[in-house]
Amino acid sequence: MEPVYRVLVVIAHTLLAVIGVRPRVENADRLPATGGAVLAANHTAYLDFIGVGLAGRAAGRFVRFMLKAEAAKMPIMRFLVRQCKAVPVDRFAGADAYAAAVQSLSDGEVVGVYPEATISRSFEIKKLKSGAARMALEANVPIVPVIVWGMQRKWTKGQPRHLRYSRTPMLVRLGDAIAPTGDAESLTAQLRTRMQDLLEQVQLEYGTEPAGAPWLPVRLGGSAPTLAEADKLDADELAAKAAARAEKAK
Repeated sequence: MEPVYRVLVVIAHTLLAVIGVRPRVENADRLPATGGAVLAANHTAYLDFIGVGLAGRAAGRFVRFMLKAEAAKMPIMRFLVRQCKAVPVDRFAGADAYAAAVQSLSDGEVVGVYPEATISRSFEIKKLKSGAARMALEANVPIVPVIVWGMQRKWTKGQPRHLRYSRTPMLVRLGDAIAPTGDAESLTAQLRTRMQDLLEQVQLEYGTEPAGAPWLPVRLGGSAPTLAEADKLDADELAAKAAARAEKAK
């Protein structure tokens, strides 16, 4: 029954209605009705996990998200993580999180992952980490790519938040399942190609106006950073955080 998860779904729909986001999920039948699957999503916004969750519910599945362990430190978050069978990821104990995710997949769950690891400031597909492919291979389950587009207009990295009500479409589209074959490197490359193709389809159907919009990639006439510029911003941010930690440790 999963009553807590169902309540969270209602809350998510309410939040979207309050800020004016109109979700549309397409091709939900691409997610297997039973059995384990890795649901691999692009990452452009702080709230795009809602779109991933709605994709799962449209297919009659509950998505078990992998999330930062820091988020589970608060009592209420620990409760939600436990009730929703999420997989906390501790950067200092990544092997434990990986093993937990593989076990969840082997138990027949849908595990939601962001192979890019961080929000893409360019709104293109970044270089992918190999974790999604390795988990799929070890658990012998398919990877289903999913693209969420539109939420970056509301709240994304490096741009002002726009959480007041405004009619904003959110398009969520699932792609064909990718069989767990080959090695992790080739499977990751195949996943990135599939995600990029699916992203470009969704972007063009969503629309590319107004020209110069900060939520559009440069490729479509937007003013977002290029992929190379975004990578440099990410690197600079990581370096600044590392320097701050080192200073704090003194």
